[in-house]
Amino acid sequence: MRSFDLSPLFRSSVGFDHLSRLMDAAARVDESALAYPPYNIERTGDDTYRITMAVAGFGEEDINIVSQDNQLQISGKLAKAEEDKTYLYRGIAGRAFERRFTLADHIKVNGASLVNGLLHVELVREVPEAMKPRQIKITAANSAKPQVIEGQTVETKAA
Repeated sequence: MRSFDLSPLFRSSVGFDHLSRLMDAAARVDESALAYPPYNIERTGDDTYRITMAVAGFGEEDINIVSQDNQLQISGKLAKAEEDKTYLYRGIAGRAFERRFTLADHIKVNGASLVNGLLHVELVREVPEAMKPRQIKITAANSAKPQVIEGQTVETKAA
């Protein structure tokens, strides 16, 4: 197992202390749990993403999707067991599952659909207006021009 020293990163940045927790959690992942159900993560636009999971045999009522605190949890459990059927071969897994995805800041779940055994979860990055870059106007200290208001000259101060 490898360990990463992130202390050089922390010397010149602020607020990335959760990064070490993320890396620790990624190192502790059970590889056998990652095999079912198979999934894809794709980028569908500049600020849009899609998670597609193969959930054959599951219906809308069997799948639960919860988004909370930068975590997306998708779980599935069949509502009723098919005890009355006798299988000669069972290749379609119907076992319960739970998948967790860590979402970056400002990533929101936009919707989900189940089509032909594939669960599509649409994600979008919604950066608040206060977080978007804005142009700051530079004014010179001596560029104050007098304004005329109701016939009187008023000096304005440059900020």
